[in-house]
Parts: sequence; C-alpha cells; structure tokens
Amino acid sequence: MKKRVVIVDDDESIRKTFYLILNSDYMVYLAKDAEEMLQRFQGTEIDLIIADLKLPHLNGLDMITKFRKTGYKGEVILISAYPDLLDPEILSRLEVGHVFVKPLDLDALNEAIAHLLSSENTQRKAI
Repeated sequence: MKKRVVIVDDDESIRKTFYLILNSDYMVYLAKDAEEMLQRFQGTEIDLIIADLKLPHLNGLDMITKFRKTGYKGEVILISAYPDLLDPEILSRLEVGHVFVKPLDLDALNEAIAHLLSSENTQRKAI
C-alpha cells in the first residue's frame, strides 16, 4: 500500500507541483491551510506532512504543534523562505524531520521523503 502524504501550502501552484512530483509513488492529499488539514485528516492514517511555514491564520509550526497534540506521530517536513524564523529547539521538540529552504532543491527533497518513508524508518501513525 502506498504511503500517505499531505501537502499543506496556501499556494495552489506549489500544491499542484508537489502532487505531480509525488503522486506516482505516494497517495498525495492537498490542503490549502492548517484548518483544512485538521478538519479533513484528523484521525486519518498519514505517514508524512509537508507544510509551509507561512500559512494563513495558523503558521506551519503552530499547525504541527496542534497535530502532535492530537496524537500524530508521523513524519514532518517543513518548507520556508524564512529560515531565520525557525528555532532549532522547537523543530527538535516537534520532531520535524527536515527543513527545506525555498527555492527548493527537488532532488534533495525527494531523497528526504524517500528516507523518511522507508519501511525501516517509519510506521503509519494516525493523527
């Protein structure tokens, strides 16, 4: 069974790009903001969340914090054009697997996703 990946980004072109890149290997779901993500996927088995830091209403770190509080133990990749806003302690506490800075290196991103979702590295967890 394919691993499940949720992309959370307010930029539709980025969501569509991720979908096109990842859809052949993973079940890819899209959300435009944190509220949509929590409403649609709470309690759903998700293997990886890829989220932008700058989201409307609730930023990526706050969103991850909320998901972790609901019991989500899966993998997380955070994407940001503002790496100076990221606190390493918070990233560690939230168990963020990787942080990528925009513009993205898609090869490195694909490698990180494959590593995080390798069968020996993760088991599907529910939010």
